[in-house]
Amino acid sequence: MPSLMRKLHLLRTGKKDDALDISPITDYLFISGWPSGEHAPQIAELGITLIISMIREKQDAELTQPPFQNIQLKTTDFVLLPIATDKLRQGVEAALPVIEKGGKVLTYCKSGIHRSAAMASCILIGRGYSVDEAIWLIKEKRSAAKPDTPHIRKQIEQFAQEWRTNH
Repeated sequence: MPSLMRKLHLLRTGKKDDALDISPITDYLFISGWPSGEHAPQIAELGITLIISMIREKQDAELTQPPFQNIQLKTTDFVLLPIATDKLRQGVEAALPVIEKGGKVLTYCKSGIHRSAAMASCILIGRGYSVDEAIWLIKEKRSAAKPDTPHIRKQIEQFAQEWRTNH
């Protein structure tokens, strides 16, 4: 059952149904808007083994239990409070071993536009993509995603610089 906060979000965004809004970016990486526990079977069917939440709100229990590994990186999408690059690094460091073992990763935020796109971009960068390649691919595969919004792109670029310096 969706949380009260999720129901309020659906009302605020004008969504009439509670369909899973998910986009495959690669064969191992997916972006979605805020999934509910009711979506767990669909997510599992896709073979997703790691879920990275980029929202502050509590996740539905079904998304935090096996067959899923789960990490919640509480972030805000606000130009004056940029996503901390250490949060992006934590997500990438959790995702890369899963991907290397053949697993699949879902990253989500409330609408699947900024925070989840930033995390997916950083995961791609961790896999060897350039900033521009990662952003292009995400925009190509998820039309709603906007990883090139200035305050988001700035954090992706900062992450990439830090990642390449340390890896």
